[in-house]
Order: sequence, then C-alpha cells, then structure tokens
Amino acid sequence: MTKGTKQSKLKNILEDLDNIGDIKGSIVISVDGLVISSNIKEGIDTDTLAAMSAAMQGAAETAVSELKQGGLKQVVIESEKGKMVSISAGEDAILIILANKTINLGLALLELSKAAGSISKIIGE
Repeated sequence: MTKGTKQSKLKNILEDLDNIGDIKGSIVISVDGLVISSNIKEGIDTDTLAAMSAAMQGAAETAVSELKQGGLKQVVIESEKGKMVSISAGEDAILIILANKTINLGLALLELSKAAGSISKIIGE
C-alpha cells in the first residue's frame, strides 16, 4: 500500500471523529513524537503538540508500570477550556483528540478505541 493511500485512510478516520461532536481537532503521532496525520483546525503547532503528547504518554506508561497498575488505557487532561485525550494506536502510534469541556467522554472514548484499532491496522500495513 502506498503512503498516499495510508495518509488518506488516516485522514478519513480523523475526519470521522468530528462526528462525535465537541471535538476541536485530532492527530495521529508516532511514539517518538512525530506527526503522522493531523486534523487540527485551530492555530496549534502540531509538531509541539506531537512532541509534548508523546512525552506525556511515555511518562504515563512508565508511571502505571512502576505502580504495577497494568497497561495504560488512556490519558485524559482536563483544563479550564477543554479536554485532551490520548490513546495508544498500536505499538507505533498515539491518537489524540482536543475537545470542548462539554464532550461526552464515554462516547468519545468508545469511538477513540475503535479509531485507534483501525489506525493500528493501517500503520501496520
């Protein structure tokens, strides 16, 4: 499969996440903090977002491992203006959404889990 086809499939998944509602943007990054595919609409530096998110995910994985809490499921950050959720998308990628604070987190996590599975398959092709 060509890189262009993978990119278009990933972009479609990110665009489909917009149907959840209250999502401001989404991005797929490598575990090393590089942008793989992005659907970030606001004036956010995606390279900085990717690098910080990979570091955050890595720190969270280390923490749950050291505390013997099993595998990391997701990281949820809640701020005054919104939420950020990251979830592993296989061994090589991380899926992140930026959302309004009013997002239905249960529905979002369900859809993120499905999307992460699809992303993992695409990246593994």
